[in-house]
Amino acid sequence: ALLCSSAAAVVLLKWLGRRQIQQKMEEARRMRDLALERMEKAACRFKQENPGTQTAHVLSLTMAELAEKLKEGSLSPESVLYSYMGKVKALEVTREVNCVIDFIHGCEDQLQKLKKQKEKGLLYGIPISIKDHIDCKGHISSGGMVKFLGQMKEEDSVIVQVLKSQGAIPFVKTNIPQTMINYDCSNPIFGQTLNPLNHQKSPGGSSGGEGALIAGGGSILGIGSDVAGSIRLPSSFCGLCGLKPTGNRIRYIPASVLFFHPLWRLQRMMGPMARDVDSLALCMKALLCEEMFRLDPTVPPIPFDEEVYTSSKPLRIGYYEGDGYFQPSPSMKRAIQQTRKLLQDAGHTLVPFAPPKIDYMVDELFTRGIFSDGAAHLVDCFKGDIVDPNLKSQFNTYRLPALVKRILAIVLKPIVSVWTCLVCVIGNLQGGEISVYRTEFIAKWRKLRLDVILCPVLGPAFNHGYAGKLFAATSYTNLYNILNFPAGVVPVSTVTRADEEELKHYRGHYGDPWDKRLKECVALPWQEELCLRFMKEVETLTH
Repeated sequence: ALLCSSAAAVVLLKWLGRRQIQQKMEEARRMRDLALERMEKAACRFKQENPGTQTAHVLSLTMAELAEKLKEGSLSPESVLYSYMGKVKALEVTREVNCVIDFIHGCEDQLQKLKKQKEKGLLYGIPISIKDHIDCKGHISSGGMVKFLGQMKEEDSVIVQVLKSQGAIPFVKTNIPQTMINYDCSNPIFGQTLNPLNHQKSPGGSSGGEGALIAGGGSILGIGSDVAGSIRLPSSFCGLCGLKPTGNRIRYIPASVLFFHPLWRLQRMMGPMARDVDSLALCMKALLCEEMFRLDPTVPPIPFDEEVYTSSKPLRIGYYEGDGYFQPSPSMKRAIQQTRKLLQDAGHTLVPFAPPKIDYMVDELFTRGIFSDGAAHLVDCFKGDIVDPNLKSQFNTYRLPALVKRILAIVLKPIVSVWTCLVCVIGNLQGGEISVYRTEFIAKWRKLRLDVILCPVLGPAFNHGYAGKLFAATSYTNLYNILNFPAGVVPVSTVTRADEEELKHYRGHYGDPWDKRLKECVALPWQEELCLRFMKEVETLTH
């Protein structure tokens, strides 16, 4: 009787805990719906009071054109903000693809203050979307986790403060995958975000809400973050431009939403996402200002170098079609081949390049760097929470006992090429190991006298649910997190029917279970301007 009573008590407590979690999630969704309703009412009110606003014209402008018209006064900040807020765009897009999780209602007060300012910043009147985990005063940063719901932030993060000081207007927060360790975009609180170009596909992650909203036309500029490709993968999947800067050029300041071991060795970066390269450059120019250097003294006071960005000097470009770890899809290879020819015809020098010791980089440096504690800290974060279905295959691996992981590592290594991604080998990665690899990589770069590198980024967009099963495919992006090099993505082509037919015969390098499931521009550290200049060259030649 005592055992039965104890068992019943345990079941009851679990049920009550589960019910409490469900209630918190329902409340979060209710608050989101109220916020979106508030945004719609504000947009409708403005439209009624200003029936002559040319919304279609506002939404058709590039960010550079928009900034110029706002600066000269031919467009008002109100007309721009409410055009993007209104039914026509942000609300319409999120109802279609579920990408916006909150309305930053303070944007209306900020708009009024902005009108009274004499000095107009570089982003004066530009509405901006912000990734969920970036702190905004009076709003939550959930990380897709129930445990963070209800924790309102008391102040804006540094990057939001700087954006506001330059006249930008953050107006919505966007969806992310739970814990941001997945490059799909789904969590149990706000659900699955769809790709606006094809609803059967993922928008990528972890900045997937940003990718979906910008690609759908609901935002002109967004701020994401990047640990293993979280800016570049959504940019690739959604046909956008995105930049991962050098770590500390725009510093990622950890808030309460931190899921990796506090002592991990990899650089986390924040960066912009937009529809064209000039928008990224304008955003970087605005961020690399005195206000940024004052608010965060750890950011080197290096302003944006306009001369490098606008240079027309021919470049010496290293390139590769595949990294030797995860076989590129037909569309990835074709994008590099076509772009290489265009660059050569434009007078640039193209040099074959192969990343050194790529297996070692992925299996040892990256995997042990991100899971130096065997993912114990990440697993611990889920206590009293619900695991999203798209994360379960990863999570079930992470929570295996250490002994089981070690046994699986020995058994599976001859069979599965990316065994470390499966079993999360426990072992502390020393910072010196990454430094040695970076030195070797730079030596090869210098020997070939390269300015930049052209390489593929993962694509085409995956179907929903596959990203959690294909963590190994991030080798094309996580290499440059390990190296801490600036890297940007530029769309150069779309997937063709011929690509799809060729994909049916795809086997991969190893023929292992990972391969069967299925443009990046890079510069040396602190050379974001050169990276953007190269991206602009690629964009110009391919459009």
